[in-house]
Amino acid sequence: MLNSFGFLDLGTPELLIILAIVLLLFGGKKLPQLSRSLGESMHELRKGMGGDLNDDANKTETKEATSNTTKTAE
Repeated sequence: MLNSFGFLDLGTPELLIILAIVLLLFGGKKLPQLSRSLGESMHELRKGMGGDLNDDANKTETKEATSNTTKTAE
């Protein structure tokens, strides 16, 4: 398996140290908020680069399926 961080040569101890430093800097309450905003930023970057072209179509299909399900349930 090809490691995308091979040039950094990070092992488990190094990653644990980095995570501990991040936990100390931001605190336990801010980590979920930080990771959520990081994920949204990555999503927007991919969307802007054209990597998530099918994502908008999937959301539309999901909304249509949900609305059809709620209509039939009524």
